[in-house]
Amino acid sequence: MGKYILKRVLQFIPVFIGVTMILFAMKTIVPGDPVKIITGGKQVTPETELQIRITNGLIETDENGRALYDEDGNTIPTPIWKQYLTYMNGLLHGDLGTSYTRNMRVSDILANKYPYTVKLAVVAIILEAIVGIGAGMVSAIKRYSFWDVLVTLITSILVAMPAFWLGMMLQLFFGVFLKNATGGAFYLPISGAGGSNSEFESWVHYILPAVTLASVSTAYAARIMRSQLLEVMNQDYIRTAKAKGLSRRDIIWHHALKNALIPVVTYIGIDFGGMLAGAILTETVFNWPGVGYEIYRAVTQRDWPIVLGGVTVVVVVVMIINLLVDVSYAFLDPRIRFGSSKSEN
Repeated sequence: MGKYILKRVLQFIPVFIGVTMILFAMKTIVPGDPVKIITGGKQVTPETELQIRITNGLIETDENGRALYDEDGNTIPTPIWKQYLTYMNGLLHGDLGTSYTRNMRVSDILANKYPYTVKLAVVAIILEAIVGIGAGMVSAIKRYSFWDVLVTLITSILVAMPAFWLGMMLQLFFGVFLKNATGGAFYLPISGAGGSNSEFESWVHYILPAVTLASVSTAYAARIMRSQLLEVMNQDYIRTAKAKGLSRRDIIWHHALKNALIPVVTYIGIDFGGMLAGAILTETVFNWPGVGYEIYRAVTQRDWPIVLGGVTVVVVVVMIINLLVDVSYAFLDPRIRFGSSKSEN
């Protein structure tokens, strides 16, 4: 187990470096002058522009922090590889840079936004686990019944439905039609998080975004649960349990369910990592003040420090969650041994 974890952690390094290199390459391809973004397009003096470029590491400087010039008297731009090394050095010291448009530390911006993404992801994953596993079990137990057909139909529709479109339809129905039909007596908030407290009025804001975020994943979880439970129910040890006279309920709850849950838990765990990374489409549709919406805004404003910092955090979170999911295999099924082979045995 220890060797497997160490191997996976070492695999993080090339993935992490590759992602950051791709982002830096995009930074050079996408048009836009950081000075104009920082100043908001306003005219500034040459001295101010020079100082901005020095502060953001865009031009070469000497030991005293003064700009270097070429033979023609022009400032020497900092090579992209040197900018990349400077950024990686900052990461190792916990520095994600400073926002172009807000003049704030990126780490502080993400720290303020991430709690909203985490709370939304927790609500969505709980909904996915309860509804997905429950619907899959009902569909498998009541195979070929009305409930099985209903679950199959609903999951097929959800899988084919874009999340952003579903979110807008939910906003239209619960925030507009229902509000008009009841004269404003009953409706659900369609935008924002409703503050940082945990009162009922605030948690109501989580309903529509959480349903939207969990919709497609819930459909997949239900399908996986159905197929796995049906497969497990045809195993020899299940037939042996039936021959011993155990009830169908005891067979499902005490013998079949645990083994059928392994792929489902794996999928839900990986999906939870994606949710924690920030669901950009869902957060954008509902104007949710999370990391995903913050990255979207930064992309539209070409605020590259936030984009780089946000995506870097996303990559780290996804890798850690994937590692935890892989390690959980051994606890769900003791027969699994990581990194073992016949030659080692």
